[in-house]
Amino acid sequence: MRLEAGVVRKLEVAREVSPHGFFLTDGEQDVLLHYSEKVGEVKPGDQVDVFIYHDTEDRLTATMKKPLLTLGEIALLEVADFHQRFGCFLEMGLGRQLLLPFRELPELPELRPKVGDKVFVSLAHDRQGRLVAKLAKEEELRKLCFAAPQDWKNRRVDARVYKTLQMGTFVVCDGGVLGFGVIGLIHATERTRLLRLGEAVNVRVAFVREDGNVNCSMREPKEVGRGEDAEKLLAFMRERPNGAMPYSDETPADLISQRFGMSKSAFKRAVGKLMKEGLAYQDGSWTYLKKDESKPVAD
Repeated sequence: MRLEAGVVRKLEVAREVSPHGFFLTDGEQDVLLHYSEKVGEVKPGDQVDVFIYHDTEDRLTATMKKPLLTLGEIALLEVADFHQRFGCFLEMGLGRQLLLPFRELPELPELRPKVGDKVFVSLAHDRQGRLVAKLAKEEELRKLCFAAPQDWKNRRVDARVYKTLQMGTFVVCDGGVLGFGVIGLIHATERTRLLRLGEAVNVRVAFVREDGNVNCSMREPKEVGRGEDAEKLLAFMRERPNGAMPYSDETPADLISQRFGMSKSAFKRAVGKLMKEGLAYQDGSWTYLKKDESKPVAD
């Protein structure tokens, strides 16, 4: 088996070459274990476990330090740096960084990871055999995830974004002591804002599906959210000179979502609450504050 980057191999210490380090061998190939890459005492004749990678001159080399990721594995790695041309650089536990190429990232800049975010990735080779990261695919993550129990409904959980789409955001919900996690979807109507790839978000499990995946929401349950949405509309109208807004039950859902970040049904519930409480009324395609509610009351 030829030595390749990205794997851990047990090799024999063949000889020491000062001032560089030790040459290791599998009987056919030799690689250098630099003095700075050894852990503990090493001497010729020893058998050592090492991770194989390429140095800055594209030569195979070895380290006794333990990587956070090897070929065939999935890991959650932190974004250490971002380059507008190359992509994200990820910490992999070796004192050097792993490139997540630009082609792996979302097209919209606002959806790309920031330094400190964490992304689910696998390890792969580029055309030259060098190590690069690839975003973990759902089928790969699914093998590690478990089915959510029914008592997760309405529970708040921490989640990590692994895929961003217009129709929704896919996350892995933290499994805690139960295991790796649960696959979840935050539908576009249940987002209160756009989420970046790799971003951490606290969500409410709105529904546990038969396949064990979950539908999540960034919104509170209806009985709570109705009040928050109503307050948002109330504040919006109070800030307008005429205390009115050109939105009503007749307004298309896409315009409601674009302007307020809520669904048409949530908008109607919020307006209905304001009208029921005597704070607002509708006339045609407009919603108006009652005259004495158009401005905040002075202290």
